[in-house]
Amino acid sequence: MEIPYRELSEAALRGVVESFVLREGTDYGDREFSFEEKIDAVKRQLDRGEAAIVFDPDTETVSIVVASPPSRRPIRESRRHRFR
Repeated sequence: MEIPYRELSEAALRGVVESFVLREGTDYGDREFSFEEKIDAVKRQLDRGEAAIVFDPDTETVSIVVASPPSRRPIRESRRHRFR
């Protein structure tokens, strides 16, 4: 179930994004990014519709996924991320 991120409070959104960034992979290509840069990049992806927040009622967990039709896959499955 997709959760409209704009309906979350700023604190709740920050918590979801921080949790995602903390458990997400660490291979960022040629340079490392600060924690804040990663947070900002994920928020920009949400703003552009490139990512979405989803809730799994079976496991009662929240994740951020790539919003690429026709199916969504967790961002963390990708080995390389470019945060821009």
